[in-house]
Amino acid sequence: MIYKFRAILDAEEDVFRDIAIQDDATLEDLHNAIVNAFGFDGMEIASFYTCDDLWNQEDEIPMFDTGDVMGEQKVMSDYSLNELLNEDQTKIIYVYDFINMWTFLVELAAVEEPEAGATYPDLLFSHGELPAAAPEKEFEAENDDFYSEFEDDLDEDDLDMFGGDDSFEDYGFEENWN
Repeated sequence: MIYKFRAILDAEEDVFRDIAIQDDATLEDLHNAIVNAFGFDGMEIASFYTCDDLWNQEDEIPMFDTGDVMGEQKVMSDYSLNELLNEDQTKIIYVYDFINMWTFLVELAAVEEPEAGATYPDLLFSHGELPAAAPEKEFEAENDDFYSEFEDDLDEDDLDMFGGDDSFEDYGFEENWN
């Protein structure tokens, strides 16, 4: 079967690409198709994130194993598309380049029979120009009380570990230690 995805840049302007790819292709194959469809050089790290129907980010699926024990963490090449996505679970988030945070909402739009003579992955449709820089992201707390757990009765004097004289004498610090 062929999965047809729409990858939408998370931005104010409409910028998206429609991509057809085999259902047994890996997330790494989809990553490569998205990189090519949007004209990236493919030299940056990326991850997919599972999400719910409201695009709330859940589990990360990275390009490379970054776990403490090599081989313990599953990566993009370990997942086939039909393992994660189907007619009930259609959404996944893709982030390319963790410095610039190009963020894409990727949704499975259709599952169809392959077309005779077609090669996959295939860029089906392109809309909008990729901006010169990644759109700014506003990160928000899940609730309005995010900072309340950090607030207490401390003031600037409480944060001064030297008692105001910037002296290290009480800590056994010798100025000419070497």
